[in-house]
Amino acid sequence: MSATYAAEKQIAMAAVRRACVLTASVFNKLVKQETLTKDDKSPVTVGDYSAQAVINTILGRTFPSDPIVGEEDAAELRGEAGTVLRERIVQLANETLTAPLVDGEKEEWGLGPGHEQTADELLDAIDRGNYEGGRTGRFWTLDPIDGTKGFLRGEQYAVCLALVVDARVELGVMGCPNLPVSAADPTGPRGCIFVAVRGQGAFQLPLDNPLSAAGTRLTIPASTPETLNLLESVEKAHAKLSFNERVAQILGVTRPPTRMDSQAKYCSLARGDGGVYLRMPTGVGYKEKIWDHASGSVLVEEAGGIISDGRGQPLEFGLGRTLGENYGVVGAGKDVHDKVIAAVLKAKSEEETQNL
Repeated sequence: MSATYAAEKQIAMAAVRRACVLTASVFNKLVKQETLTKDDKSPVTVGDYSAQAVINTILGRTFPSDPIVGEEDAAELRGEAGTVLRERIVQLANETLTAPLVDGEKEEWGLGPGHEQTADELLDAIDRGNYEGGRTGRFWTLDPIDGTKGFLRGEQYAVCLALVVDARVELGVMGCPNLPVSAADPTGPRGCIFVAVRGQGAFQLPLDNPLSAAGTRLTIPASTPETLNLLESVEKAHAKLSFNERVAQILGVTRPPTRMDSQAKYCSLARGDGGVYLRMPTGVGYKEKIWDHASGSVLVEEAGGIISDGRGQPLEFGLGRTLGENYGVVGAGKDVHDKVIAAVLKAKSEEETQNL
């Protein structure tokens, strides 16, 4: 009997790997080589749309009845004003879809030479990401370039794809083209894929051949205040870093935080590169998007950690496109998670007292 979600796992890894090849190509061609004049986000726009077109095309071919909650829609590409952008996206997506098969891929997934798509087919594939989510049934959620500023800097970003079934994340795949294979060798080889199926463990695989490699099983190690540090966002707009500093003080953390963009932080936590993922809201009313946390949450849980909001409540993936009223996100090993939540609540109480 085959393992649960075995086909979904293989296809998701193939889709994410191809999208990572595409985004790396976009960086090398557009960010490094071209002078950006009109809009410094244009390479991200090209990469986002193209990667979503590729992944949604593959999912549409292999799981045609599965809806997708994605970040992008193709409205701005359909009019005359979107002609140049559309043509570039069609070219990139088709280059990626028609590249030769690698070990473990199947032509029936819509991959390899001869599988070009028309512009309309690719725009329709992008628009498959318009699903609103919900509490019942199965759907995929996708962030084609998570960590856009990290992407532009040539630092950390991730291609993130997850399968949600009846409001629970069952499968998560993340491709991190710029993440060192080993944190102990930060200048060494880069490029990893992380995958977790609920109940089957969390694994790191090489980006160039994830479908045929054995993979390394990930387990979050036990930590002490001396070994513990925080994994947090580079961008101040994404996390309340001063609040994080106070939490670290309460926990007795002495190591400086590790700051990186994207869900690569979840990958680092799962393999023991940091002790606590901490992302607290920077303003009132902000709701986290499910595609920013779905893949990472199942990876950390399968590596033996706990993911919750800042109050210790489970993350809600069945409320639509956001996590609803979940307050921030905290990820940590089982041995320290309760202590982190207590520190967050203490810091929050202090903050509220100061604001009176």
